[in-house]
Amino acid sequence: MGGFNMKVTPEIEKLTAICQRNSTLDQSLYEKYDVKRGLRDINGKGVLTGLTQISNVQATRIDENGKSVPCAGSLSYRGYDIKQLVKGFIEDARLGFEEAAYLLLFGELPTKDQLSLFCTQLEDQRTLPKNFVRDVIMKAPSRDIMNALSRSVLTLYCYDRNPDDISLANVLRQSLNLISVFPLLSVYGYHAYNHYEKGKSLYIHNPKRGLSTAENILRMLRPDKKYTSLESRILDLSLILHMEHGGGNNSSFTTHVVSSSGTDTYSAIAAALGSLKGPKHGGANIKVVKMFQDMQRELKDWADEDAIKDYLRRLLHKEAFDRRGLIYGMGHAIYSVSDPRAEVLKSFVASLAKEKGRVKDYQLYAAVERLAPKVIAEERRIYKGVSANVDFYSGFVYSMLDLPLELYTPMFAVARIVGWSAHRMEELINTDKIIRPAYMNVLPPAEYVPIAER
Repeated sequence: MGGFNMKVTPEIEKLTAICQRNSTLDQSLYEKYDVKRGLRDINGKGVLTGLTQISNVQATRIDENGKSVPCAGSLSYRGYDIKQLVKGFIEDARLGFEEAAYLLLFGELPTKDQLSLFCTQLEDQRTLPKNFVRDVIMKAPSRDIMNALSRSVLTLYCYDRNPDDISLANVLRQSLNLISVFPLLSVYGYHAYNHYEKGKSLYIHNPKRGLSTAENILRMLRPDKKYTSLESRILDLSLILHMEHGGGNNSSFTTHVVSSSGTDTYSAIAAALGSLKGPKHGGANIKVVKMFQDMQRELKDWADEDAIKDYLRRLLHKEAFDRRGLIYGMGHAIYSVSDPRAEVLKSFVASLAKEKGRVKDYQLYAAVERLAPKVIAEERRIYKGVSANVDFYSGFVYSMLDLPLELYTPMFAVARIVGWSAHRMEELINTDKIIRPAYMNVLPPAEYVPIAER
């Protein structure tokens, strides 16, 4: 019976070996030609490839001797420190996702009237084309909601009357629409999978006007549509913290690269989704949760610090969990002393853990956060400090909010679509050259050999 081949056959294995043999590079050449692998130097500092006004990530300062030294990490949106923004939302006892989105997209904090108008714009677009849920989302459910999300985004191209117009006004219209519907596409995609693939009950709740993005996510996800004020506040906070992280992160850089080719918005965002899906980028918090689940099974006493350190050492020696030699949630490409997003999120985790009856879990997370840097320093040669990153606590937060694992990375996308939209517009406004870095060919010329002589 013909069809799409789902198995790796012996023939594929043989071809793979040929590919491996002829595509493996001499690793010493990277140093010889001073190639910055991953566009980063040995200290993890990124190669400067562009300019941006959207956000700034800082993890070093210049000391009195003019030397760059690690410092507490900071993150700003359009010049505003993320901690100050969050503090403002908390002091006013209001949710801030929409206001932070306005700031990133338009470069200034909105007035009450501007924010009201913006929220109305999002509410007006928080709907999908007629029968889209039935014909697109339900017809081909996927266990990977990120792939389902990408498919839905590309399909929306077909419903757009002017999809290829990359004028700023049209791209802004498309961006606002995608920001509005990403929660629907993600949650409905999960419900379709949960019903058709896992045999669970199917329910599709419409979003409700007057509710924030975070509130509507919880409303659409849960059978009874109910959630607490603390739950919505912490989900809102998590979305704000994941909304943007400088132009150099993999998915935002992807957005710049693909947008520079002049392609449509849907293709650019689908490419960014493909980047974010990777476990080295947006999928990291799932690994953190699974690592802790394994740790909890392995440890007899979760308060035994010697046992915790022993488990962490076994992780580093590839003797525990997935045997990759990593302590997930620890360390970051930029931050070394601290990740400001993790600090902000942690300040609310204890309250949610208490409300959810998971204080013991929280205490284990806190112990690992404290002990892991010490263990890593003892076991590894490191060029900079190691601290907990935002993924360390975000997965725990999502588990306490009863979000299924399948939605962890899509929730990242629900937030980051704002940053991607801002970066896409910045690229279209300021540059007219396609991004095209250089790769050095290190293979000598070859003479053609007739097939009968090979």
